[in-house]
Amino acid sequence: MIGSTMYVLAVNDLERSATFYRERLGFEVREIGDPGWRMFVRDACRIMAGDCPDATPAAALGDHSYFAYWVVGDVDALHAEYTRAGVDLIKTLRSEPWGMREFGIRTIDGHRIMIGQEEGAGRA
Repeated sequence: MIGSTMYVLAVNDLERSATFYRERLGFEVREIGDPGWRMFVRDACRIMAGDCPDATPAAALGDHSYFAYWVVGDVDALHAEYTRAGVDLIKTLRSEPWGMREFGIRTIDGHRIMIGQEEGAGRA
């Protein structure tokens, strides 16, 4: 049984990434005892980011730059929050035939994330 998930990402500039996740995506940034790593935490989502200045930038990975699909309780509210924060939206908020209302974002490092909510879930 998988109890939870945690993402591990290589980023080219750890401080820049930490600022983005804190200021734009609303994550808490935690020190974890190693200067080359930070933990980004929001609700049940945990992302361990490692400082890898010489790694291929995620933006250069094309389709392989997707790393997560977050299922949230209020996709419209999160979309509005990220729009106000100036987050790079790569897919407009819309209802899809597979039963999800979703949108996509790109992080400052070029990682792409899809964010969705089951149609009708939590909505009147």
